[in-house]
Amino acid sequence: MAGSRFSTVTDLFAAFPSAERDISAAQTDEAPLAFLERVRRGRTPEDAVSLLAYALGRREGVWWAIQAVRLLGGVAPGQEDAPLAAAEAWVREPDDLRRRDALRLGMAGDHRLATPWLALAAGWSGGNIGPSAHAVVPATPEMTPRAIRTAVLVVLATVNARDRSTKLQACIDLGTPLLRGGGTPSA
Repeated sequence: MAGSRFSTVTDLFAAFPSAERDISAAQTDEAPLAFLERVRRGRTPEDAVSLLAYALGRREGVWWAIQAVRLLGGVAPGQEDAPLAAAEAWVREPDDLRRRDALRLGMAGDHRLATPWLALAAGWSGGNIGPSAHAVVPATPEMTPRAIRTAVLVVLATVNARDRSTKLQACIDLGTPLLRGGGTPSA
């Protein structure tokens, strides 16, 4: 896995204007990893979730979100619903057939839950997101990071208040090695 796609947080904000709405901390010329470590201990540690969603590549970001949803939602291997399984299948083998399957399941899912957002994150990773080959609608760059962010924040909202801070930090811990360039989707 490649790590952050950006040298600085300013570069990330320039590439993704929607990041300015999703990250409350001011943009800086810090490296994404330094920014992550600072904001995770700040007033809005959810900014670290948003940073990871935008800074990681699409495949790495979806992989991280899957692991975060598993951790926060207590989803054990073998207990996946269809949207989560489709997102994970796309991460393991990112071909267009798996991407379209994830897109279909994400669009049909209950968007009050995290796993359809995982499927949408994979489905919106590129290519045609239109309903058919004849209705071509290209995915925009911010669609996957916004779906990743939503999936993690939706499941985080289900964690009881007593455990929220600890679980949020554990979720960020899952993404930090990916931001450094370590970890693999087969891990």
